[in-house]
Amino acid sequence: MKFNKGKRQVLHLGRNNPRHQSRLGVDLLGSSSAEEDLGVLVENKLSMSQQCALVAKKANGILGCIQKSMASRLREFILPLYSALVMPHLGFCVQFWAPQFKTDRELLERVQ
Repeated sequence: MKFNKGKRQVLHLGRNNPRHQSRLGVDLLGSSSAEEDLGVLVENKLSMSQQCALVAKKANGILGCIQKSMASRLREFILPLYSALVMPHLGFCVQFWAPQFKTDRELLERVQ
């Protein structure tokens, strides 16, 4: 398989980064403000707000599917589905969000 140089981008981290142009052979590599790897969105400012927003949106979508597909709203039916389908997404985000950011914390708490 050939190496596709067009898919390579550079993520410049930090505020005082001079953002030099990087090359791969004779080709210049493009610059990116955010990259996703293994389901985690990393921004150049290392803020996890966008990651928390994406996780909350996905969890709310799953909750909507549960509500539309279930005829009964009894706790004994909804709680196992919530635990199996929604909680893993929120747990995946907990390692990355910063509790000092009130908006991120409130966004994730609204899903629950």
